[in-house]
Amino acid sequence: MRRPQLSRLEVVLLAVSLLACIVYFAEVSHNSPTFFVDEASIAYNAHTISQSGVDEHGERFPLYFRAFGEYKNPVFIYALAALYRFTGPSVFAARLLSALLGMAAALLLGLLAIRITKQLGAGLLVFLSVLLTPWTFEISRLVFEVAIFPALLAGFLLLLYEASRRMQWSWRIAAGLGALLGLMTYTYSIGRLLAPLFALGLAFFFTRNRRRGIVLTWIVFAVMLLPLATFSLRHPGALSERYKFVTYVKPGDTNTRIVLRFVQNYAGNFGPGNWFLKGDPEPRHHLQWHGSLLLGMVLLAAIGFVVVIRGHWREAWWRFILYGLAVAPIPASLTLDHFHTLRLIALPIFLFVLMMTAIQFLSAEARPRPRARRALLATLAVFLLVQGSIFQWKFYAAPTRVDAFDSYYPELLNAALAQPERPVYLLDKTPAAYMYAYWYATLRGLDLHNFQRASQTTPPPAGAVVISHELPCTSCEMILERGQFRVYKVNSKQ
Repeated sequence: MRRPQLSRLEVVLLAVSLLACIVYFAEVSHNSPTFFVDEASIAYNAHTISQSGVDEHGERFPLYFRAFGEYKNPVFIYALAALYRFTGPSVFAARLLSALLGMAAALLLGLLAIRITKQLGAGLLVFLSVLLTPWTFEISRLVFEVAIFPALLAGFLLLLYEASRRMQWSWRIAAGLGALLGLMTYTYSIGRLLAPLFALGLAFFFTRNRRRGIVLTWIVFAVMLLPLATFSLRHPGALSERYKFVTYVKPGDTNTRIVLRFVQNYAGNFGPGNWFLKGDPEPRHHLQWHGSLLLGMVLLAAIGFVVVIRGHWREAWWRFILYGLAVAPIPASLTLDHFHTLRLIALPIFLFVLMMTAIQFLSAEARPRPRARRALLATLAVFLLVQGSIFQWKFYAAPTRVDAFDSYYPELLNAALAQPERPVYLLDKTPAAYMYAYWYATLRGLDLHNFQRASQTTPPPAGAVVISHELPCTSCEMILERGQFRVYKVNSKQ
């Protein structure tokens, strides 16, 4: 049996895809050669787990990782710990893991596109869209827990699509869907809300023949939640502590005020200004004053949305995709942050899926005016690839975002360690900055006994060398000052 030959378009897309993969990994650590404090915390705890199975506080294989006023989610940390077993701790290895997870999401969504459209070209175009879209690309440059969420959601949707084509769901499908929902719950804070909502959305597929499989999926998911329930009982309020600081829902607010703010935030998360012009205002998450989405990708998703509404509304799969698109912004809409792309990461995944039915619709032969439709598809595809390439060029050409990642901290550490006094005292306004010293000392193989954490109530003694974060010094000899940090020697007791 002869294999079908690739069309010219498929050959071109395949060549562009290979080039995009090379560029994707060419400068993995370009985002910053150093870590932001949350990245340092994740990487340091992954290192300690890889070495001795304990976190920075000595807890053995914790479910959640306690870190300066919050608990970090476990899935990414344990994945990085597994990598560190082979590579040892490094910035490059951690950023490489995030990039590999971003590539996995692109591959899974590309495979889903092939399954839906039966077209290799559609799969390649979706694959390229995921790699080039700022929203998904930039998250793959960060060592944050959210980096693994797109791949898990893409895997869930791929398995769900396969399940939607079957009259009955086998126990393997049910177990896989339930397990992926469970992993999403432990991957990032939004998963604790979105995973149950996605599980609820499985009701769209409910039929007499699938009833047992769907119920089994819910049971597997419920079992996956038991460790979370146990942790919450043992540590009441621990996982919701940070939420209190990032939400606008405060005691005493009226229901009307809360609902109005939610509607305002929810609508803003679909705002064209955020999608195409500004993006996330946090420079760690996004290259400033560039849109988070590509216009060609969104136009294809919009066409797909219309196609689904007009022709596929009765299909459970497409009803679930519209439902997923609707619930994806809910976690971010409950917080104070303006267009927080990390908490909105599920949103572009559903837009990519809507692209797939648009590509299928525009490329179909047996429709009125097929040439015009294919011309429109080609135009949008070229526009998408060109705009995505321009963003990539600007991202790599942009100056290092020093302030966003505190990239100067190694210089401060060098200045402190050049002094003979030990230990070096770490005096922080917030209880987080000490992690920089721990992480960079680990990279250099230094014993952490060279450092001592101090506080305003128990200040460093006279003659001590101090690395201070956002706290002024009095009666001190300044050694180096950069950004929010300063290195000095205490002349007398403060």
